Order: sequence, then structure tokens, then C-alpha cells
Amino acid sequence: MENSEQTGIEWLLSLLKCQGVETSVSASMVEDEFGASCWLTIDDSEIPPEQVESLIGEKGHSLDAVQYLANTVLNLGRSPEEQQPYTIELAGHRAKRKAELIALAAEAAETAKETGEEFEMVALSSAERRQVHHYLKSHDGLETFSRGREPDRRLVVRQLQ
Repeated sequence: MENSEQTGIEWLLSLLKCQGVETSVSASMVEDEFGASCWLTIDDSEIPPEQVESLIGEKGHSLDAVQYLANTVLNLGRSPEEQQPYTIELAGHRAKRKAELIALAAEAAETAKETGEEFEMVALSSAERRQVHHYLKSHDGLETFSRGREPDRRLVVRQLQ
């Protein structure tokens, strides 16, 4: 196992232990439509359902916060070339959301191409916006950018002119 994977596992286990959660974490490098990242998967088989819900949070906000912390802390002091993106998975939440994002991005791309008008994607976290930007790079004839300020920042998809 690579150093970044082991470091990620140890960090996440330590964080979970501080929250009173005793479980295991596995790591794997994943290359997908959104790019490459180290997926840290929390084993939920021994965690009560209400605690899983709490760790995920409403609309995944708690899990997003843990993922943000992981990416910040685990990449601290590293040059941009050395930084490793981390994805925190629990109870299939990220895999499900990834499928939703791909469907939303495909709809946005198709609508922008068909109508020639901008398509705004709302209610995406900064990490999700980054993933959709990366995913839509491979779609010819489209460009993406973000507009607005948090908490009302949106991803815009439009046809190249």
C-alpha cells in the first residue's frame, strides 16, 4: 500500500475514534470520469444506522466536511504536484452521488448543446463542481465555469462560441 493511502487510513481512523466510532477503513486508488483519487472507505457493517446517518449528514454535508478536512490536512505542506485528492466513502453515499452527478452533467451538456443557452447547475458543493468541471472537459464544444459566491455559487455549462 502506498504511503498516501496508509496515511489517509491512519488519519481517518484517528478522526473516527475521536467521534467514538470504532471501525476499519480501507483505501484504494480510483481512476474514473472525475479523475484519480484515493478512496478511503469506512466499513459501516458494525456502525448503527443512526450513526451512519449522522456521519453522512443532511445532503452529505458532514461527509463533505470530513472529506474537505482530509484533503486539507493530508496535503498540508505538499507541492501541488505531490498533492493527492481523497474521497471519503460511507455506505455507498459517494458512489450514488457520483452517478447522480454524471446524469446531471450529461443533462446539462445536452441541454446547452441543444438550446445554445447557458445551463446553471445549482446546489453543488465545491468538490462536486470541480468533479463536474473535470468530467465535462472531455465533451467537445462545451465550456464550464463557476458563477456567484458561496453559498449560491453555481456551475455554468455553455456551448463554445
